[in-house]
Amino acid sequence: MRVAVLNVVGLSKSLIGEHTSRLLDFSQKHGCQSYQPAFPAVTCTAQSSILTGKDVDQHGIVANGWYDRECAEVRFWKQSNHLVQGEKLWEKLRKEVADFTCAKLFWWYNMHSTADYSITPRPLYPADGRKVFDIHTQPMAMRDELKRDLGAFPFPSFWGPAAGIPCSRWIANSAKWVERKHAPTLSLIYLPHLDYVLQKDGPDSEQVPHALGEIDAVVGDLIDYYEGRGVKVVILSEYGISRVSSPIHLNRLFRQKGWLSIKDELGRETLDVGGCRAFAVADHQVAHVYVNDDSIRDEVKALLDQTDGVDEVRSMNGLGRAGDFVAVSGPDAWFTYYYWLEDALAPDFARCVDIHRKPGYDPCELFLDPGLSLPKWQIAKFLLKKKLGMRALLEVIPLDASLVKGSHGRDRVPENEQPVWLGTDDVVETATDVHNAILRCFRSNPAS
Repeated sequence: MRVAVLNVVGLSKSLIGEHTSRLLDFSQKHGCQSYQPAFPAVTCTAQSSILTGKDVDQHGIVANGWYDRECAEVRFWKQSNHLVQGEKLWEKLRKEVADFTCAKLFWWYNMHSTADYSITPRPLYPADGRKVFDIHTQPMAMRDELKRDLGAFPFPSFWGPAAGIPCSRWIANSAKWVERKHAPTLSLIYLPHLDYVLQKDGPDSEQVPHALGEIDAVVGDLIDYYEGRGVKVVILSEYGISRVSSPIHLNRLFRQKGWLSIKDELGRETLDVGGCRAFAVADHQVAHVYVNDDSIRDEVKALLDQTDGVDEVRSMNGLGRAGDFVAVSGPDAWFTYYYWLEDALAPDFARCVDIHRKPGYDPCELFLDPGLSLPKWQIAKFLLKKKLGMRALLEVIPLDASLVKGSHGRDRVPENEQPVWLGTDDVVETATDVHNAILRCFRSNPAS
């Protein structure tokens, strides 16, 4: 038995229908179940739960990013697989299945893992300040072979205002390339396309049917390809998307209380997290709140309880990476990282696509600022300056959080906003059940 797991990000039962004929046909043949997402229901936590079969208190991935207390830095979207504690899916199967190999394609924490083959986005950062789009692979030599055969990975379509179907098509083609070259026993394939339109425009927007058709074509092609080679296909998602209209700016509330430490850097404001008495690391509909001054702990908790849009305040039982409090938004709300009170003082990276420097997740990076005149000219001018070796900022991202119409992160959501499992008749109610269902694909057919 060989298995391909297609991770169709953002997919829920409510989206499988007239615009997704291939997914609908697959669900009718093989079943479709919704399940309660991991908490927080965000990429890194959900994937870690699926791949280890453990909850966050065991694998340790409390969000897509968190505050590193020892370094006094917020760190988002790190890539080392060593961050994920616990035995991984492929490590378990390697002990049970003869000659087992695993390809991990664009799932997160995909550097320096024990998977046999991996591909992940990884820009190069030369000393002259440039950012060069690229990928990282294991084995390392596979990178040049892939780019020679498939062309460069279309990095701008993976995240940012140009996010769209090209990256999912390229990932799908890379999966077929790895299958032809190496025929892995298990292939894990990440297809992010739906995530963009669902977050940007909302799950009920008029843009969704077209995006559904695009990803359905990619998925259908992969189903045909793998099944034609005798590979069993299963399909899952990590979370569904909720319609939102109410951004919550916790750090601005904390600033009004005098809890933030703000540093002037060349006329712009940056957040000095190590000097803050309390601050929030926002991640979609969840915010980790770190309290550096224990004397205000009760006051911080009281403020969170009273804040409009905050549905509940949880504890992650003292997990080292987690906040002292974990705020969960209401169904229609989400958390920003914003801490400035005047847009003119926002940090230089606020109007850029900069997923590592921002002390929180920023879905506004999916938009071009509607207030800009001739935004394509602004981009062309930036690219020309970079080509000439000049330093420049691509300041095209809006600071208007009300533009965002979709979010995720809550685990207690209605069925039409839950993730899905398609492909087997296992009873799947949690991410751990998804993990076990993948294992059973092999354990039920050990000699196939």
